[in-house]
Amino acid sequence: MIADISILEKSFGSKLLYDKLRFSIQAGEKVGLVGRNGVGKSTLLGLMDGSDRDFSGEVIYRKGVSIISTRQEHHGFEKTSVLEYILGDLPEYAALKHKIDTLPATMGDDMRQLHIYSEALERFGALGYYTVEDLILRELDNFQIDEAKARGPLGNLSGGQKRLAEVVKVMHAHADLALIDEPTNHMDYVAKAQFIEWLNGSPLAMLIVTHDRDVLGQVDRIIEIKDGTAHSYAGNYDQYLRQNAVATSSSLNDYEVVQRRITNLKADVIRFRRLKEKARNPPTIQQFKRLERQAEEELAELLQKEKPTFWIDRESAENLDYRVEASYQKHKTKNIRLMGIERGESASSRLLIDVKNLSLGYNNQPLFSNLTFQLRENERLELRGRNGAGKTTLIKTILAAAAGEKPETQLAGSLVIQPRIGIGVYEQEVSPRYFGLTLFDAIERLYLDRGLSIGTEKTMQLMSSYLFNPHEDGRIPLAQLSGGQKARFQLISMLANNPQLLILDEPTNHLDLPSIEELENALGTYNGAIIYVSHDAYFTKKLPATTIGVGR
Repeated sequence: MIADISILEKSFGSKLLYDKLRFSIQAGEKVGLVGRNGVGKSTLLGLMDGSDRDFSGEVIYRKGVSIISTRQEHHGFEKTSVLEYILGDLPEYAALKHKIDTLPATMGDDMRQLHIYSEALERFGALGYYTVEDLILRELDNFQIDEAKARGPLGNLSGGQKRLAEVVKVMHAHADLALIDEPTNHMDYVAKAQFIEWLNGSPLAMLIVTHDRDVLGQVDRIIEIKDGTAHSYAGNYDQYLRQNAVATSSSLNDYEVVQRRITNLKADVIRFRRLKEKARNPPTIQQFKRLERQAEEELAELLQKEKPTFWIDRESAENLDYRVEASYQKHKTKNIRLMGIERGESASSRLLIDVKNLSLGYNNQPLFSNLTFQLRENERLELRGRNGAGKTTLIKTILAAAAGEKPETQLAGSLVIQPRIGIGVYEQEVSPRYFGLTLFDAIERLYLDRGLSIGTEKTMQLMSSYLFNPHEDGRIPLAQLSGGQKARFQLISMLANNPQLLILDEPTNHLDLPSIEELENALGTYNGAIIYVSHDAYFTKKLPATTIGVGR
């Protein structure tokens, strides 16, 4: 055992986040951490790395264990070079480097200082730190952060590039335990393959917050935070789905037993009350009064229990016994409902986009050349290429053409798009124009910006359909929402105008597993056209498409 976590209680205001959450991690074990958006996965990493101490319980590590964790925020590091930032977070690096750099000027013949200096040199070499700068620069370059950017300020990197820098930091930390938050978001398929190869070969124990099913397919165990506690499932993602179906079926049975008991107790309370009122013998009255009180006390105790979370993946649910399946459909936990994507059947094959010999680039330097394709209604296109190959530039060019503009990036060829088609775009980053607004106001603003009607009732309905609490979450500034909550806002934005063409850029990033499945199911029955960028192998399998290679 390398770590033992026992969180008796952790709350945010009136919301109880964890209630007797316990689990352990073994040396070298790769553990995936999953759970619905908002259950506190990133918060748990903060408790484990010591940045959040506001909880009841304890986190115990084996003596001498070295820990490395990724950051979500980088306030205070904006002017630090990327390379210095990574080196500064490596275990022991800063302290050892300081000794090696400063002691020669002051130690003289002091044997104690000489010994400290000698030990520092030996430890520095044992950790591989003499060559670590070159290794980090090479790894950053593999993730398309070249040396100029690596030696430049961290603040110059995009959000996705900062996440990649965090991954490189972990890869060269020589720690015993790595706490990693959503490592593969923003990675292209080459970078993700490199990360998975490293994960499989690394001796580190890892706790990885991720809903990337390609990564979850490689772990030794999955821990799900559900109903305030930790549920452990041995094996990888596919094994988790099978075990979850069995465990959830058992929980459903237990829940229905409790519900039947509640129904019986309610009847008992009424029955004992009537018998008490009809009785004339004092001992008999007292007997029925006692039975009534006992039934009321047990009933009150059962009614205080929260309804458990019930989710089974669609494929496993289809294989349930019919009685269990009926119980699941009755009690399953509410999922997001995509509004604006429900479209009737259509046999149309109308041409929407016609691209011929298109070249896009900047300063007359093409990102790609001679790209040709067509897109019709009911068709799906996958844009595939490395980060920086021009996928985002192509999407922006399509949107510009739809708006009647000719972008400066278009160097040659033609791009014709059917006029007046509704386009919905799912983007990685929320527009800054909405950041200062509450969720309620941001939804209202995005509708009004597009000339669409919106009122209080519809805004509240939208929030509810996308699993927001209309009264509580509606007052929260958009900038303070979690990654998963922002992703759900982006879905609202994408579908606001009932589009005939959807353009999706890594739509599964940040969404939890039930929401990803609901998105995949909805897109599978959508009869408009779809263009998507995704490095999620499960998603591309669920949504077969014609692949368009973008890049040189």
